[in-house]
This record gives sequence, C-alpha cells and structure tokens, in this order.
Amino acid sequence: MKIQVLWGVACLAFSAASLATDVYNEAYYQQHTIATAHQQVADKSWNWLVVGDWGRNGHFAQRDVARWMDIAAYQFDADMIVSTGDNFYDNGIASIDDPFWQTSFEQIYHGPHLFKDWYVVLGNHDYRGNWQAQIEYSAKSRRWNMPAQYYSMMKTLEDGATVHLLFLDTSPLNPDYQHDTKYAETQEQDATAQLTWLHQQLEEHKDATWTFVIAHHPLYSSGKRYGKNDAIRSVLEPLLEQYKVDAYFAGHEHDLQHNQPMGKHMAHFVSGAGSEVRPTGQHEFTRFAASSAGFAAVSINARETLIQFIDDHGKVIYHYSLQPHKGVTQ
Repeated sequence: MKIQVLWGVACLAFSAASLATDVYNEAYYQQHTIATAHQQVADKSWNWLVVGDWGRNGHFAQRDVARWMDIAAYQFDADMIVSTGDNFYDNGIASIDDPFWQTSFEQIYHGPHLFKDWYVVLGNHDYRGNWQAQIEYSAKSRRWNMPAQYYSMMKTLEDGATVHLLFLDTSPLNPDYQHDTKYAETQEQDATAQLTWLHQQLEEHKDATWTFVIAHHPLYSSGKRYGKNDAIRSVLEPLLEQYKVDAYFAGHEHDLQHNQPMGKHMAHFVSGAGSEVRPTGQHEFTRFAASSAGFAAVSINARETLIQFIDDHGKVIYHYSLQPHKGVTQ
C-alpha cells in the first residue's frame, strides 16, 4: 500500500508539472485541428466522444489520446464524454479519495473542453477494487456521472429526433466470470434484475429514433478475444436485436473496431484504445479493426449517426454512417 501511495504522489507531481506547460487559447485550437470531411454533419448534430480502457496514470498513449480528445471536443462541440469501462488499472480504486482519481483522471483529462459531463460504466478491472466508490465519486465530481451500476438517458434533439442511451454493467451478466475468483463479486450482483430493467427500458422507449447501448464487454471482437464472446453475446444479443438497437459501444479490447455480423440489425463498435493497445485481426464480421490508440467521435441527427475513429495523432482513421432502423423523424 505504501508503494502505491508514493507512486500516486509521484504521478500527481508529474501531471501538475505537465499541466503548467499547456496553453489553451484560440491560436492553439487553430493550430491543432482534426482533418475530417464530415464537419458539416457534426455542426448539425448532437456530438459526444467515446473512450475506454484508459486509466493508466498517463502511461502508454493515455496523455496523447486525452490531448486529441480535448481538441475533438472543441472542434465538434461535444456535449459529453462516454467511458466504456476499465477506468482504473489494474485493480480499480480503493475509495473516492484514492490518488488514482488525480493521476489517472483529473490531471490527465485536464483540457478545458473535457470539463463536460462524463457518463461512465464499470469494466472488469474496476471490479478488482472498490467499484461502489466510482458511483460515490459522482457526488464529489462536477463531471463524473455514474448514478448506478446501470442507468439510462433520453435526449430530444433540435430536429425532433429522440435518442435512448442505455448504460450497462456487463461484468455481472457475463457467465465467463462465474468461476473466476478475481471477479467473484460480479456474481453476487442480481443479473436478473438488470436484464428485467433492460427489457422494460427497451419496451418503454421502443419508438425512439435511435437506441444505443454502452457497455464494457463486446459481443463480437476482431481483437485478442476473438471467439471468446459467446457467453455474454448469448445473454444480450437476442433482446437487443429484438428491439432493433442501432449500435452497441464497448471497450475491453484495447483497440478500435467496427463489427457487423451478417443478418443482424445492430452495429458493434469497440472504443477501448484509451491507453494501451493490442493486436487486431480480420474476421467474417470485421468492417474495421486497428491496433491504434484513440477514441470515437459520435454525431447524431434525425437522419444519420456518424462514427469517426480518431487516433492519438489526431487523424481520422475510419468513419461510418448509420441510418435509423425505426424510420426517420420528419
């Protein structure tokens, strides 16, 4: 424990020093832009960013990703940031006063345009620590929002489109953790209650223009865990397909992916490249997979949802547009 605290203090000092060298003004944002052919779409849309698997005290590419997230939030006028989990490596956090809040979050995502609402889900590594403290931190932080292990949001856009967001806690739903002692606490949660809630939410808001799920575990993977998603997929996919969910955003895999299984409505995006990255592959359902640090920018209006993957150098490396399955709001 003493080593962990000293390391946290050292990281905090380093973060504070780097923070003092940053100058955020109009000239800075004019000099640092993301080249995109879709700025007009973003200008007419509800915009947010998606990042996952990030909490590593600034190591690997975490700082570079955070820097370009701030630029993207400015350029696209992002309204919020979504985290797909594994917020603190390797063993979560101990309390709401854990130094890792500063060294992995507050002093990393310090760009002025990242002081938006963050909507966060739990990952499996978060369950190795005090996961309840991540919920409790919502009362301490101006921007951190995790009101419960799972929750939802409804948004009505200026053009009349309605967007239903479902934030899930997939670790308790994952049968693969039933015999894993590291995640024993996940199996003490009431998975049936969460699935009942999910069904009720989907039924209640089935007429929403768009429905998106944010979770930690992907249902399909073109990365390290290819072929190891059957258990969680069997729990969630039938219900999500039944209600024609438009897209499922996940992390867990440390890369950027777009997967589209044949004959399925729902698109699958992985944004788990917030710090460390791992190799990817090409499979029958792979539309895109890159072993690259980065994040996703999401732009939503009544007629389309644009997803852009942006790497840790500020380059758009992939983009894709979805049309709503439930018709177009006039």
